[in-house]
Amino acid sequence: MDKTKRLFFIALLPPQEIQDSITEIKHYFAEHFGSRAALKSPPHITLQPPFKWVTAEIGKVEESLEKFTIAHQPIPITLSGFAAFPPRVIYANPLKTPALLEIEKDLSEYLETNLGIADPFAKSRPFTPHITVAFRDLTKENFKAAWPEFKTRSLNFEFTAFQLTLLIHDRDRWNIKSEFPFSPIK
Repeated sequence: MDKTKRLFFIALLPPQEIQDSITEIKHYFAEHFGSRAALKSPPHITLQPPFKWVTAEIGKVEESLEKFTIAHQPIPITLSGFAAFPPRVIYANPLKTPALLEIEKDLSEYLETNLGIADPFAKSRPFTPHITVAFRDLTKENFKAAWPEFKTRSLNFEFTAFQLTLLIHDRDRWNIKSEFPFSPIK
């Protein structure tokens, strides 16, 4: 059996029209500030950071995620403005609502208990939901140039995340592997 491991992560993705708007902002960063790394994934809120898993056994993760989402309802999300992790990261800012914080906590506990998936770095700090528009290849100088423009820039979206998304890395970029709908709102 193939024991090849690939990188995966689990996220909430906004609807396509919001993804398109955020991708435009990512392109702006690529053109004006030389930061292209954020273009290697669809706009998303990471709930489970990247983890390695044997590709041939990903069905086990997918079955687990199906069980998880059946027990959870869709998550309302509000994006409000921009925030940063200086000196390299600028992101669209999802409000830290109880529902968003709870789904991340529940998923982290569930994955660790059921699959042994845990990120020690993520466990050591509070969850800060974010949709990255520039990071890693944003130089400190370009961060200083971009942040004054973005810290006051308006961004307002509201949406409901109706599913969890499992993404897989193809050695170049992140792609959607599978999606897991939450239970319908009662």
